[in-house]
Parts: sequence; C-alpha cells; structure tokens
Amino acid sequence: MPCPHCKITIIKRSNNESAVSAAAYQSGEKLFSEYDQEQKYYPYKNEVTHKEILLPPHAPPEFADRNTLWNSAEAQEKQWNSQLARRFVLAIVVVKHFCNTLFEKSSVGSCFKWSSSVIIRMGTDMIVPYKYISA
Repeated sequence: MPCPHCKITIIKRSNNESAVSAAAYQSGEKLFSEYDQEQKYYPYKNEVTHKEILLPPHAPPEFADRNTLWNSAEAQEKQWNSQLARRFVLAIVVVKHFCNTLFEKSSVGSCFKWSSSVIIRMGTDMIVPYKYISA
C-alpha cells in the first residue's frame, strides 16, 4: 500500500542544477535556459496531467510564462553556490471510490486536478497524485 510522503529539496547551482531544467522536467515543456544557452526538454515525461503558475496579485504579468519566470530567477542569483529554487514533492493517497462519489466517474483525475501534476494509478482502488511545487 502506498504511503503519503513529503520531500523538500533545494535546486543549487553548486550541484550543477538549474531551475529552468527542473521546471522543464516538472511541467513536461520545452524551456530555453539563458544561463547555459541550452534547450531543456524531457520527452519521456508525458504523465503530467495539470500544470499551473500561481502568482501574487502584485507580480508582473510576464512571470505567468514559465520560461520567463525561471530564467529571471536564475539571472538574479549570480554566485556559484546560489540556491535557485526549492522543490516540494507531495504524495497523497486517495481512495478511488471517494473520488468517484464526489466527481464524474469519467474523470477520476479531476478529484485532485487542483493539486496533482502526475497521477500514478495503483491497482483498482488507489490512486496516488503527486504534486511537484517549485518555489
């Protein structure tokens, strides 16, 4: 039986990591990194069901674009040991029957559409929605 878990990591330049690369992986999109002038794309990452950028009301509207947002974050951090982003991975076990009673039977994934990026089906009774959050 799957267990709920929470994993928090920091995307660090000192570990040769990139916030743009992490965002491309988590969203399943092609993103261009201005820091190393490379296209970031993970074609095998095809199970992303929902992706969204939540901005505060005072944030510039151009940050609604994922590429602009994460390239700007990397441009602000100049040192070799910069902490570029934080990644939160949340796994929540949900009983499929509960989702079916609350939502349409044709769209079990809509039960956690607001909170899931990837839904992994485990057997017939359990689904495990994973949420990847970068901050």
